[in-house]
Amino acid sequence: MTVGTRTRVLISGSGIAGSSLAHWLARHGGFDVTVVERAPAFRPGGQAIDVRGPALDVAERMGILPSLREHATDMLGMSVVDGSGREVYRSTERTLTGGELASPDVEIMRDDLNEIIQRACPGGVAYRYGDWVIALDDRDEEGVRVAFREAPPETFDLVVGADGLHSAVRAAAFGPERGFIHHLGSYLAVFTAPNFLNLDRWQVFCRAGEPGAEVFGGVMSARDNSESRVYLGFGSEEPLEYDVRDVAAQRRLVAERLTGAGWEFDRIVKYLWDAADFHFDSMSQIHMDSWSRGRVVLLGDAGYCGSPMSGQGTSMAMVGAYVLAGELKTAAGEHRAAFAAYEGELREYVAGNQAIALTSRQRMAAEVDGTADALDLPRLEDVVHGLRLKDY
Repeated sequence: MTVGTRTRVLISGSGIAGSSLAHWLARHGGFDVTVVERAPAFRPGGQAIDVRGPALDVAERMGILPSLREHATDMLGMSVVDGSGREVYRSTERTLTGGELASPDVEIMRDDLNEIIQRACPGGVAYRYGDWVIALDDRDEEGVRVAFREAPPETFDLVVGADGLHSAVRAAAFGPERGFIHHLGSYLAVFTAPNFLNLDRWQVFCRAGEPGAEVFGGVMSARDNSESRVYLGFGSEEPLEYDVRDVAAQRRLVAERLTGAGWEFDRIVKYLWDAADFHFDSMSQIHMDSWSRGRVVLLGDAGYCGSPMSGQGTSMAMVGAYVLAGELKTAAGEHRAAFAAYEGELREYVAGNQAIALTSRQRMAAEVDGTADALDLPRLEDVVHGLRLKDY
């Protein structure tokens, strides 16, 4: 239902995708925006993420690019060690998390970026924490009737699922996750710990274990070396059965796989038990024939997750939000035309970024083995710079 000539929009998810979309809709005007977020408050933590290519243009148009550069991780390089802690590779030209250090790209902590985006929002956006979508009833011309876990039902003109890999909006509008998710053979945990290795703008990574039971770990200093972000991973060609909401069970799963693996893994595992921002998930992608159905549309990981292996999830989220908001503005809220134009603009860009994740498996393994210089793989730069943004 519209309020006057304004379009009521519900965004599920307050991450990079949802916050970016809220920013642009508020900036364009003509939209009443509500963001609903399952977490009880602004969610801290998360890995170092990259803003590249057209996403840098989006940040510049937002007016936040100087703040991003001010909060960049400012890495000086990386080391790779074996299970005994012996250094086998070192680089001051690139890092595993951020790529080439001399590039114009910005590597920044996920929570720092999201806070910058939210602070730059022109205002008029209502954030509701501690609630989520449980059912949708798309009534065509009447709008979408939304049932929430906590709040009473409401009707919105449009509903945007920006709620990640395990999107509740996608499940409600399109069906079970199993029809869209593609497992890439590994799992990753990320959390904050003290800078226990005393790293100075540096990162250290290790792959250890026997073939078929290999594990992966990394530590990078963060926030002027006052803390570190930890990465722990392991392979599993078949998807594991676990509750994506049971964090305690996920901690146990990671600890069982990593304890006794050598290097610093035992010390690292001790920190995961108390980490307030512990996050664990599969390396997976989402593939869909359409990102919209009726008055419901998906954005970012909910519709086209590339996995952290692509290095492009954040950029796809920011660019997707910019394009979706711009097409809604251009179509004066007429969702059918806007959603079609949104997909038309982004399909090729998304496909290229998802494809790069598959070669990233080879690249990451080679980085950890110290053989990256011998690789001849498609360059990420060739993919990310292929999109030219419209002016909306």
